[in-house]
Amino acid sequence: MFREYDFRRLDIFFIVLIIALTIIGVIAIKSATMSNIHDGTDIFVKKQIIGLVSGFVIMIIVALIDYRFISKFYWPIYILNIVLLVSVIFFGRTVNNATRWISIGGFNLQPSEFCKIFLIIFLAKLIDKNKERINKPIFLVFMIGLISLPMYLIYKQPNLSTSLVIIAIFGVILFISGLSYKYIIGTIAILIPCFIIGFWYIQQPNQILLEDYQVKRIMTAVYPEKAETSDKFQTNNSIQAIGSGKLFGKGLYQGKLNQYNYLPEPQTDFIYSIVGEEFGFVGCSTILTLLLVLIMRCLWIAKDTKDLSATIMVIGFVTIISFQTFINVGVVTGILPNTGIPLPFISYGISSLWSNMIGAGLVLNISMQRKAIYY
Repeated sequence: MFREYDFRRLDIFFIVLIIALTIIGVIAIKSATMSNIHDGTDIFVKKQIIGLVSGFVIMIIVALIDYRFISKFYWPIYILNIVLLVSVIFFGRTVNNATRWISIGGFNLQPSEFCKIFLIIFLAKLIDKNKERINKPIFLVFMIGLISLPMYLIYKQPNLSTSLVIIAIFGVILFISGLSYKYIIGTIAILIPCFIIGFWYIQQPNQILLEDYQVKRIMTAVYPEKAETSDKFQTNNSIQAIGSGKLFGKGLYQGKLNQYNYLPEPQTDFIYSIVGEEFGFVGCSTILTLLLVLIMRCLWIAKDTKDLSATIMVIGFVTIISFQTFINVGVVTGILPNTGIPLPFISYGISSLWSNMIGAGLVLNISMQRKAIYY
């Protein structure tokens, strides 16, 4: 199993980046959930630390199993993905009118988070086996159909934001796989009018495309001056929290908007606001810098590989990290509508953390085999 591994290429710097991000995440979650501590126990921090330790174990295991061996099971991985998403329909736990979680052993696992990394592994092998057919219309339709099924199951939870992440992953993977520019330009030409028509349609009475709360979030972001104060409550407080932190922040556990619960569920979607209020511009910049360096490190590894499936896996992971970071920061700063997208390695959430750790393990795996892959 290890004959092609060069352990001297083990990317310690990459691991240090992830450790730094996850430690910052635990500290921020601790601050965000101070008001939820009962009997001296912060259940959020406890679960996140358990998820973090187990996540690193998962990352190490994935890093030591040849990615080519893992990708041999691309069809079982795809089927497992669908089974998990379908199980949410029958056994899912509903929170705030959304059924996205399955309760297992005291933890709420979110299959849609694992769907992203599972689809990357699946597409990497599928495209690598059919790279000469990447510009064949029949094969493209076949792939779109395979992606549409899990995307629809996620969309109906409802979870529009994760569906959009999957679209982004699929689009980037097709691009780096050599999709013809005629398809790219044609798709853009179709999507622009569809987007305009869709935006008009969701504003019509009795529209069935989106849930009412999703429409309200979009309209609040596009027309903030017309939105009711209650609709802008979370976003306005988030912006105020970040702004009030100024350069160095108010100090750990000193964020007033945070400690007085002016930011609902701050440990998840709005964790960046907590960092902004308590650690200021320096804290926010540190997180973005660490994530940017992590992304650049992955791109360097991808550039050094010559195996298409390896490149797809690394770039797919980069897409998850970069797209979700952009969306999360855009939401907390009021640029984008509230979506529920977590900040990678920072936000509370076992499923998101484990999914990212699987992706990180694949990157480490590929990094240690670059010489073997090249030749």
